[in-house]
Amino acid sequence: MKAPKIIDQPQAQTAQQPPKYKIALLTWIAIYPLITIILAIFGEQLSQLPLPLRTLLLTAVLVPVMVYCAVPVLRNLFSKWL
Repeated sequence: MKAPKIIDQPQAQTAQQPPKYKIALLTWIAIYPLITIILAIFGEQLSQLPLPLRTLLLTAVLVPVMVYCAVPVLRNLFSKWL
């Protein structure tokens, strides 16, 4: 008796991951200007908040921008180098 085939089984990822130092450099290239821009625009208002709240707000903005915008764009731009 044959076992039923599973249709929704994901394919194995064969693409090699880039070295960690390259990912770290791309992350820094993305995050430095974003932090600088946010602090240049909202630095005065943020400075009036307690440090934990400031950090919470900054990371709440930066993490989604990094994950969904900055890193994918940089990975495309630097795809040959990675």
